[in-house]
Amino acid sequence: MLKDGEYMAWFQTERGSGTGRVHLRNGVITGGDTVMSYGGTYQIAGTRFAATLTTCRHADGQQNVFGADEVEIKLTGTAASNYASCSGEVGGLFFQTTLMPVQEEKKRPDWKINPTHFHPERLPKPNVR
Repeated sequence: MLKDGEYMAWFQTERGSGTGRVHLRNGVITGGDTVMSYGGTYQIAGTRFAATLTTCRHADGQQNVFGADEVEIKLTGTAASNYASCSGEVGGLFFQTTLMPVQEEKKRPDWKINPTHFHPERLPKPNVR
């Protein structure tokens, strides 16, 4: 079952493809990319995933993959424990999307550098003629 959280959305139509970030929480989906915002609702029943989204332009820039700034998208597909794959149609334009969870970057341990272990005499010597 798909969990609430933050997901990367990869989407594609015959006009092109793009990516964005979406948040799934208690049946509500919100998100956006560099020029568009999207929001709506979703339902999960077992492995079935369905969502209804509306889009709205929030910044000037590139043309989106739908060719219109405000559209309503109805998506259906499958959901697993960590991703969803779904498709729909907008004004005769076939639409596919895949949601993949955003993974937090693991914090690296602090480096412990001991300056007494630095030996410049061990560095390579330049070949000067």
